[in-house]
Amino acid sequence: MAENIIHSILLVMHNIALVGCAAAPFYNRNLVKNRSQYGPKLSYELDKVVEDTLQGNAPYCIFFIITLFVTGMGMPLNHFLFHDAFKVLSNVALVSLILKLVSVFGMVVIMVIIFYKINPKINKIFAGFSNNNSPDSQAETNFFKLRARRKYLCDICLVFAIFVLIFSAFLGFGS
Repeated sequence: MAENIIHSILLVMHNIALVGCAAAPFYNRNLVKNRSQYGPKLSYELDKVVEDTLQGNAPYCIFFIITLFVTGMGMPLNHFLFHDAFKVLSNVALVSLILKLVSVFGMVVIMVIIFYKINPKINKIFAGFSNNNSPDSQAETNFFKLRARRKYLCDICLVFAIFVLIFSAFLGFGS
């Protein structure tokens, strides 16, 4: 009974992290899409809100990925703790697990690129903008190019998150 309770708690936390991993790129994508209706011209107040929102989500993304990984590792370890052996997976479940891990790894790679490469560049460019001045056209162009790149990566991250959700459904296959 204790094994089932621990497994259920880990699974609940894992599923919440899965939804969080899918929700972040989904909502970020929608925010960027809505912002794009105003065109590639800087609107300082609007773009400040967009950047604060997008970059403010980074800690949540990191938390959800860590939770996903820890709970994902916790479930087989929980089984091992009670049975002194890892659960034998069917071929379908094993392939699903591998594809799920590849998808999570893909999400982590994208997060690293966005959080440590693209966002700092966007911040540096945005720091040169102000509410009172017209931005330098080259800086404005670079700003929107970086945003487009980040949006493209978020779109890929959303696909990976959907794959994680799909592959998770097949992990219990054949058990």
